[in-house]
Amino acid sequence: MMDEFSLQCPIPKASYDVVTLAHGGGGRLTNRLIDEVFAPFFTTDASEERHDAARLAIGGGKVAFTTDSFVVRPIFFPGGDIGTLAVNGTVNDLAMAGARPQWLSCGFILEEGVPIADVRRVVESMAAAAAEAGVAFVTGDTKVVDRGKGDGIYVNTAGIGVIEHDRVIAPSAIRPGDAIIVSGDVGRHGMAIMAVREGLEFESAIESDCAPLWSAVSRLFDAGIDVHCLRDLTRGGLTSALCELSEKTGLGINVREADIPVRDDVRGACEILGLDPMYVANEGRFVAFVAPEDASRAVEVLRGVSVSEGATVIGEVGDAGGQVTLVGMIGVERILDMLSGEQLPRIC
Repeated sequence: MMDEFSLQCPIPKASYDVVTLAHGGGGRLTNRLIDEVFAPFFTTDASEERHDAARLAIGGGKVAFTTDSFVVRPIFFPGGDIGTLAVNGTVNDLAMAGARPQWLSCGFILEEGVPIADVRRVVESMAAAAAEAGVAFVTGDTKVVDRGKGDGIYVNTAGIGVIEHDRVIAPSAIRPGDAIIVSGDVGRHGMAIMAVREGLEFESAIESDCAPLWSAVSRLFDAGIDVHCLRDLTRGGLTSALCELSEKTGLGINVREADIPVRDDVRGACEILGLDPMYVANEGRFVAFVAPEDASRAVEVLRGVSVSEGATVIGEVGDAGGQVTLVGMIGVERILDMLSGEQLPRIC
């Protein structure tokens, strides 16, 4: 008898009886896996929000806690490597919960035969990324698997951040009328990975946008911007993030394609590969939902920080509806939905 879920490597196939997840899968199938397999056993009050990090009360203070695993292939790519990705991915999850990143753990799963020079290079990258983000590694672990049973280097990181304010930065705080701001151009990380995999050459290399985001988030807080929710645009890109938040809140989200920044080289690479840049992962971009009266000032504040200098308003939150509507370049509206799986496996 076949289990309801079958975890395999091929491209996802539409099925109601067997769910097939791509390597590093995302979208609706991953959400279904979480809902039907993990959530019934692991959900607590702290995890019910399903934000980028859990908010926890400890003594008289509050912290955010998150964990993530990284299996990117190749492990070195323009603009970073699996080490910088692991650090920035984790500190950014904390930042999206409104927490100042403080401490990290790291767990390495190394395949027998991986060059020590590669391991050292990754560790050096992690140390540099941690110093830039202002965090410290305080514990870790290493395991080695048999040759052929891994893919060189996998990294798991967990992070703790301190919440220094009384704001609730979460999907539940999103309100009708909120302005939706994206912090910069989208699709760059995923296309940096794919350009290497596919041997695509452009006039200038597409580099990952991988970067820590707390400097931009903290600037919003310091400026007194009424921030309601933050979400980084990793797995599934901008569209998946918006769809998840619309589904979670039951509110409509309306965005304008003409206002969504996509670099020409990224758009060109996507066209060559038949991909949609709005579904391509980023590692240094986020969306912010802010009170409409603060939208212009929030953009101004974000543009004063290098990691978010391309910030712009791309849309607004509507009333009840629970779907994402995109107004295209020629004014035609269409509904955006989450993919069954993920366009690009193994990019984070």
